Amino acid sequence: MSTAHPSVTEVLGALKDVTYPAGRDRLVAAARQAGASEEVVEALRGLPAEECTGPADVARSVRVDPDTDPGRTAARRARRGGRPGFSQHLREEPKTTIHEEFDR
Repeated sequence: MSTAHPSVTEVLGALKDVTYPAGRDRLVAAARQAGASEEVVEALRGLPAEECTGPADVARSVRVDPDTDPGRTAARRARRGGRPGFSQHLREEPKTTIHEEFDR
């Protein structure tokens, strides 16, 4: 099994003939019928059980390569920082001068 994530374009391209709303099983079946890669099918299998109302729901919910997400600008990608999987409050960040003053 590959650890690479597909791009948003790949996922949505495999679902171009789907009519919405559509559930996870229907999206997976449509992707297979369209000849999508195994990475795309695996990404769709990871969707929540709720029905998607359109391609925007799929793009928001499916796990893809973050650099291909059309909703993420370069600035947002740069701000993300930290290790994947850690909540913001668990990430190590340099202390500001104000925080250093509070620690005294």
